[in-house]
Amino acid sequence: MAQARFLSGNLFRHVATMSLTSSVGLTAVFAVDFIDMVFISMLGKAALAAAVGYAGAVLFFTSAFGIGMAIAGGALVARALGEGQPAAARRKATHVLIYGALFAAGFALIVWLNLRPIVQLVGATGETADLAVHYLAILVPFLPLLVLGMIGGAILRAHGAARLSMMATIWAGLANAILDPILIFGLNMELTGAALASVAARIVMVAAALYPIWRYHGGFSRLTPRRLMADLPPIFTIAIPAILTQLATPVGQAYVTRAMAEFGEAAVAGMAVISRLMPVSFAVIFALSGAVGPIIGQNAGAGLTDRVRGTYRAALGFTLGVVVLISALLFLLRWPIAGLFQAEGITLQLILLFCGPLALAYVFNGVIFVSNASFNNLGHPFYSTWINWGRHTLGTIPFVIVFAAWLGAPGVLIGQAVGGAIFAALALGLALRVISAADSDAGRPLFQRRGKEHELLNHRR
Repeated sequence: MAQARFLSGNLFRHVATMSLTSSVGLTAVFAVDFIDMVFISMLGKAALAAAVGYAGAVLFFTSAFGIGMAIAGGALVARALGEGQPAAARRKATHVLIYGALFAAGFALIVWLNLRPIVQLVGATGETADLAVHYLAILVPFLPLLVLGMIGGAILRAHGAARLSMMATIWAGLANAILDPILIFGLNMELTGAALASVAARIVMVAAALYPIWRYHGGFSRLTPRRLMADLPPIFTIAIPAILTQLATPVGQAYVTRAMAEFGEAAVAGMAVISRLMPVSFAVIFALSGAVGPIIGQNAGAGLTDRVRGTYRAALGFTLGVVVLISALLFLLRWPIAGLFQAEGITLQLILLFCGPLALAYVFNGVIFVSNASFNNLGHPFYSTWINWGRHTLGTIPFVIVFAAWLGAPGVLIGQAVGGAIFAALALGLALRVISAADSDAGRPLFQRRGKEHELLNHRR
């Protein structure tokens, strides 16, 4: 029987356990992307490495849809469990999966039909653009599978089953890691082999995420058109702003990629390495948003506002500690990392910059991640949208322009970090206001009123 696991116990332990467990699975996926880049670099063709960099910006754009739907699924399931309604949690999980697959298929078709102009929009030209389009043409049609896997993982985390969610991504990462060298080198398929290995990983991830939901966490509800339509408004009340929120990141990253392209393919290759090194290094911070959301959602659903506030504070403290530790490790390993990619010139300069002081700036991304999780689970998903779009437009474009003109290619990354610090401060202030407002009924329009909250708590006792 589904239970709300986060309504009691030490909050820092909940945050740390969920984040660390989830990050193991994410690290597996990110590590495979990282290894992909190592393999591609070993082929000794700069155009291939640059193509993967451009393709990564576009794939970030497509995966934003899945992340948004996963946020909606996780928030609704966690809230239903916190309210003591396991049947509602099962129904919402089923319907989010169905809507996610349907809308992802339509989204993937639109992107697939416009691959070349999209690739050109992020700055790719000539042979590099051809290679990026070829790589994406294989991967994009399988977006629905990626979305189903993401939603399935979010549903498992909403139940507190971070280990099962972790295993889904680990199995996918293992499948990719095994197939990569076979297809890229063994069968001499190069970029095509890397793409096909990623397709196989998506298939594995879907199976590994959905099976434990069916087997251990309530399964799926019987589908009826009336109930499916009834759940459309609450799902998309969260999903639409969440998708818009996630789309801001690839839009900002696309601009950064284009700005970096002004300094040549070596600069783009350096940024491509960083874009894969960053999530591997900070997988725990990437996992934090998805890990904190269910804890906040369950406690908000039960009306335990003090525990919501405590969760937010615990997550910020956890973020600071992790970023300082990982930044120190990156600094110590900066030369071996650069040597792994045979980096030189501007590529080397960018890698050393990231593995130096720039890594510490990732704490600001962590603040934004935790704040957005709070907004999404406290009935204010559009706040996440405003923060993310502000951070990736006003907090990116002018700063990148100024610092790139001043410092060249390194200035692109430095400007991006400076803008992130400003919007992290804005997110922090807004999140504290939202949590304080949750103490009153007017501040919690999507949750149960106080009388109902006491009734639920008494029922649990």
